[in-house]
Amino acid sequence: MLNLKLPVMEHFYTIQGEGKFQGHAAYFIRLGGCDVGCVWCDVKESWDATLHPQLEINQLATTAQQSGTKMVVITGGEPAMHNLSALTRQLKEKGLRTHIETSGVYPLTGEWDWVCFSPKKFKSPDNSVFKRAHELKVVIYHPSDIAWAESFTGLLNPACELFIQPEWSKEKQITPLIVDYVKANPKWKISLQTHKYMNIP
Repeated sequence: MLNLKLPVMEHFYTIQGEGKFQGHAAYFIRLGGCDVGCVWCDVKESWDATLHPQLEINQLATTAQQSGTKMVVITGGEPAMHNLSALTRQLKEKGLRTHIETSGVYPLTGEWDWVCFSPKKFKSPDNSVFKRAHELKVVIYHPSDIAWAESFTGLLNPACELFIQPEWSKEKQITPLIVDYVKANPKWKISLQTHKYMNIP
């Protein structure tokens, strides 16, 4: 069943701060609902979908288009817990690129130009997401997370781009480890939360 309304915590035009498209203008749609439970999550208010208004997808798509963006990022929460086929169709009809940021714990619905797969240790990803990922982005909270990130590389499409990113509260301790690892393993790149450095949403 297609969702013609979705629980939306917030939606806004900004600059993508992380990963492959860092620095690009993007319209973000942050959906409510998540059952992954990351202890370091910086949007825990998104977890309960019932706290957020149900918005019409056609209006979301129109608002995104009117912003002047070329790219729409669907994030959360965990956006893939919702059926996103109708939303991506509306966005595509308006000529917009569709990107999703997901922990991969649910199979993907919808048509995506870019899938950012960001697995979390708190809940295992669904195997169906591995080959659909264009980008693997792993948040490093503890030094052991780097080896955990590496464990996914053999499961992905060979063209998938690899990023490791320091968790914001541990940035001072973790960044030097990530720098050394990427220098020793140049198939990886470093992702930083540049929007936090720039103090933009």
